[in-house]
Amino acid sequence: MAFWILPLLGLLCLIPGGHDLPGVVLPWPSVPSWLALILGLLLALSVGHPHGARTKVLTPKLLSFSVIGLGAAMNLQEVARVGLQGFAYTVLGISVTLMLGLLLGRWLKVHAKAATLIAVGTAICGGSAIAAAAPVLHAEDEDMAMALGTVFLLNASALLLFPFVGHLLHMSERGFGLWSALAIHDTSSVVGASSGYGPVALMVATTTKLARALWIVPLTLGLGAWVARNGEAAKGKAKRPWFILGFLAAAALVTYLPVLKPGGAWVSALARRSLVLTLFLIGAGISREALKRVGLRPFLQGLLLWILVGGGTLAAIQGNWIR
Repeated sequence: MAFWILPLLGLLCLIPGGHDLPGVVLPWPSVPSWLALILGLLLALSVGHPHGARTKVLTPKLLSFSVIGLGAAMNLQEVARVGLQGFAYTVLGISVTLMLGLLLGRWLKVHAKAATLIAVGTAICGGSAIAAAAPVLHAEDEDMAMALGTVFLLNASALLLFPFVGHLLHMSERGFGLWSALAIHDTSSVVGASSGYGPVALMVATTTKLARALWIVPLTLGLGAWVARNGEAAKGKAKRPWFILGFLAAAALVTYLPVLKPGGAWVSALARRSLVLTLFLIGAGISREALKRVGLRPFLQGLLLWILVGGGTLAAIQGNWIR
């Protein structure tokens, strides 16, 4: 039964509805991002995931293409302005998050490499940062599984929790987009949470998060130098966030070639639907075995760090210290 349920639900997540398409009003609603993630989780934890190996390869590619497509509706000058504006608190936020994460890991006696991966994932961009840092740290599969499981569980919570808190506090679209980018781990969940909040929230969240994701490169280089100094060789080649270049290229095309703007709006609309499918596949990839491997202490480290980062950035945004 699971063999045909997964593609059927995936197709349902892809179908646009309501005001998803520019200039078109469809009479049926589309599947929101939070519901797609829950549907994937329910499928994985009930009847199982029959295409696990295929979707594991497909999901990161689909996420990359979705993010690139979102760039087709962005103004490159605005992207640059948001990225430069957030440079100072990005550096400060990443540094403080890494320090707090390592301290919490030591306090909770989490394995050092797993604790570092959780801190890196929280500081920059979740699963992408963990995947990039793991081979540099010479991390074992178990360390990576614990870190990814922790991040995925918190991402799922963020899709439901952040919009609720944002509306409860009457946050502006810009403030909510900024908070999402600084406090939610994965790019997919940042875009998923902000896309339903409004177009300004989506633009601010996406540009801020992608500017933050660029720090994967210097961070992995720094980790590599630290590991080499301690006499360990990296297990493999670190991954780089090349999809950010595609996002910037798409934004540049519609910014400097206005004739492409209508087409860019359609590409971006379809990218938002493919992102919903990505979230469904992420949920479907979280198995009972993966949840068991997370363990209490690593999850507590990730949860406490997330509360500190999320609460701190929310207070700073509400107090107009971060704009």
